[in-house]
Amino acid sequence: MGGDAGIPVTVPAAFAFAQRFPDTQLLLVGLPHELALAVDAAKKDFPNLASARFPIVAASEVVAMDDPVEVALRRKKDSSMRVAAQTVKDGLADACVSAGNTGAWMAISRYVLKTLDGIDRPAIATALPNQKGGATTMLDLGANVDCTAEHLLQFALMGAALAQVGNDGRSPSVGLLNIGEELIKGNEVVKQAADLLRQSALNFYGNVEGDDIYKGTVDVVVCDGFVGNVTLKASEGLARMMSVIVREEFNRSWLTKLIGLIAMPVLKRFRKRVDNRQYNGATLLGLRGVVIKSHGSADQIAFGFALERARQAVASGLLARTTEAINKLTKNQAASDLKSSGDSV
Repeated sequence: MGGDAGIPVTVPAAFAFAQRFPDTQLLLVGLPHELALAVDAAKKDFPNLASARFPIVAASEVVAMDDPVEVALRRKKDSSMRVAAQTVKDGLADACVSAGNTGAWMAISRYVLKTLDGIDRPAIATALPNQKGGATTMLDLGANVDCTAEHLLQFALMGAALAQVGNDGRSPSVGLLNIGEELIKGNEVVKQAADLLRQSALNFYGNVEGDDIYKGTVDVVVCDGFVGNVTLKASEGLARMMSVIVREEFNRSWLTKLIGLIAMPVLKRFRKRVDNRQYNGATLLGLRGVVIKSHGSADQIAFGFALERARQAVASGLLARTTEAINKLTKNQAASDLKSSGDSV
């Protein structure tokens, strides 16, 4: 029910996704009448898909995009978000996806599913493409605006665990996003976090700057949710602007149009690589369940990618593997803290 467009995007995207992945069933959570109408409309474009693959799970309330967290959490106890998270807790669903209110989705998921041992707050993490042909895991991307140094350390633990799952078990490098590489740079929280990370059992690279995200300098970039969300939105805006500039430049004259026609295969690959829709769908790390956050402005294609992220997470056993990695890193961190305490004594 959430997102800027709501079910005109999410339901058709669910049908398109189901067409690509016939082994997957989707529970559509929300206002039953509105969902039933949307399902009937979508079936006209996908007549081969059975309605049984899209059971409707009723919820009587919807969290608006501008609802405060306390309203979503305390007053709307039968919201589609809350019911969706409950389906995961009850084992009716393997994962849940929402394009709705980010703060509410984080708070509700945390309340219903609870956090893993040693984790105070979930964090939104996603993989961003880098120049090395791989991906840089970045978190937090908007779940936590105000963070302590200890929270940033926990984000680093979770990000390293997530990166390690796709890193053949190798210890991923962790960088702390800052306004410069020097130790004296940054506010007090960032400086304290850097100290904690240097003392930790993680493979801490040091401070990194914004351009290091796409250089692939480190495997994991850590920051608070305010900085992370601004960085992500700015990057998406830049990617869209680059696509527009390229299109306009090749339409200036018959000569540039001819050059553009010759370069079309390269341009298509470029457009696909910078299309931020294919990177839609971020994981809420630190929860006892697979929870995915889609962009609120996602169109059908982008929301389809968020659904794919959820499916990939389940198919790869992401939750169990990241939980194991977090537990291991947490034990190593505890041992490191104990050693540091003994050395200081």
